[in-house]
Amino acid sequence: MLRRNWKPIAATALGVGTSVYMYRKYRRPTTQTFDIAVKEMGADGKPTTVNRTFPLQSMDDVNRRIREHAVLKTKSTPEGLVWKYATGYLASNDPIEDANAQAIIDKDPTTSSSSGQLLFFTVMDGHAGRHTSRLLSSVLIPAVALELSTLVNDTDTPLSKTSILDSVKSLLFSKSDPHMALDSDPKLVSQAIQRAFLNLDIEIVNAPLHILASEVDQGAIDKRLIPDLSKHPMGEATMLPAMSGSCALMALLDTSHRDLYVACTGDSRAVAGIWEETEDGQGKWRVEVLSEDQTGRNPNEVKRMQSEHPASEAADVIKRGRVLGGLEPTRAFGDARYKWSREAQEILSQAFLAGNGKAMRPTSPAFKTPPYVTANPVVTHRKLTIPDKTSTDASTKSKPTFRFLVLATDGLWDQLSSEEVVALVGGYLAGLKGTVPKSSLPSMVPTTAGSPTVEGKDKNRKAGEGSWSFVDDNVSAHLIRNAFGGGDEGRLRRLLSIPAPFSRRWRDDVTVTVVWWDEEQEEATTVKAKL
Repeated sequence: MLRRNWKPIAATALGVGTSVYMYRKYRRPTTQTFDIAVKEMGADGKPTTVNRTFPLQSMDDVNRRIREHAVLKTKSTPEGLVWKYATGYLASNDPIEDANAQAIIDKDPTTSSSSGQLLFFTVMDGHAGRHTSRLLSSVLIPAVALELSTLVNDTDTPLSKTSILDSVKSLLFSKSDPHMALDSDPKLVSQAIQRAFLNLDIEIVNAPLHILASEVDQGAIDKRLIPDLSKHPMGEATMLPAMSGSCALMALLDTSHRDLYVACTGDSRAVAGIWEETEDGQGKWRVEVLSEDQTGRNPNEVKRMQSEHPASEAADVIKRGRVLGGLEPTRAFGDARYKWSREAQEILSQAFLAGNGKAMRPTSPAFKTPPYVTANPVVTHRKLTIPDKTSTDASTKSKPTFRFLVLATDGLWDQLSSEEVVALVGGYLAGLKGTVPKSSLPSMVPTTAGSPTVEGKDKNRKAGEGSWSFVDDNVSAHLIRNAFGGGDEGRLRRLLSIPAPFSRRWRDDVTVTVVWWDEEQEEATTVKAKL
């Protein structure tokens, strides 16, 4: 089994030397301070750089912060597997602008499909506020699931008021349906996911327009008689998610048909760890990147953006790696100031914001042919190479095996490469403990490149310097710790001691979800051995 192949790795780590790999608790007075240069508004209203002193958090406080929002859940399958998923987050903004959601729908067997599950995992990276990401955490998975149901059944079927996901399940897996297009055609599934993303964004962006239209007729608007809707009960509830924005990354695993779909809108990233056996029996991890960072530094996105606007705007649609020189992701939900016409922005700002003493930010002088940002995701499909106990093909046991998937907002990828993340998760699953020099991990947890990473930002990582830390029981907390210092406790304490809003200059919000599987028998054996 794969776990037996991992054991020599853990043994090697423990054999290097207890003094190097033992976790040492950092004991320093809690009254320590440190100075950093921060930007503040001066008396003249212009930003100025000043030195500020902040208290240095203790390692106990740092450990608590890293672990307090890290959770682990499991789900057994009819195939004898135990799916595990760990999610953790760490804020830089106050409040945090990231969000996440998960859902599992049990499939009923049909005439053409075995039982199994649809596993949905999402991470959302908000910007200009948390409003869009929070909304997506509630509605994105149901929106996709409902769109998938149209591939199978009549969508006129009424939905239950008790549970939207129960209703989705009944639509997706009706036993009376003689065919399952959802199961058999990845192209149709990918298109359904794209439709769900786009239709949901249309609803978010157009919601304030619908309210305005219901309150005033076109004649009044033509005469510039704009009503004051600043106190409308749905005014802020619709304007805020439309004006702020959010990237979204979704993974959908269909366990019964061994399908994996990843839908990416923005610059969050999905990376898979594929286990490959080697002739020496030790094995290695292949790094498979399942999404591209969608920013103005991605050449594919630059070409797409330029192709969707007049040639006269070619130099302006992306400036300094950003949309019109402002927004970094080229795809996002919300961000209506890049989607509404200039006139619509002026009218909506007057109707919903002016009465509260607020206004939308002015548009760029280069703003001519909106929309400049889309929520249309890039959807990739892979077959899941996981054990099938019903299979009699002995050759499948030596094939590369999908073992885990990492979904994370760009706050993680700003600090860690795709290769580092796969090695860190691989080492965690192998049972590594303590502190490991960065230069030593590649020999303990070998990796090989699969699909390349498309970096959406300038990176300034220093490879091989410092050390990694393997001290967290939760793998999402493990990745967050190593993103901001790992075994360098001094750096870790300083980075996590910088308060908002100053911390945003050094680190972003981070949300991480890791999904992996164990065999049920193996899980029971492991638990028994610990008792």
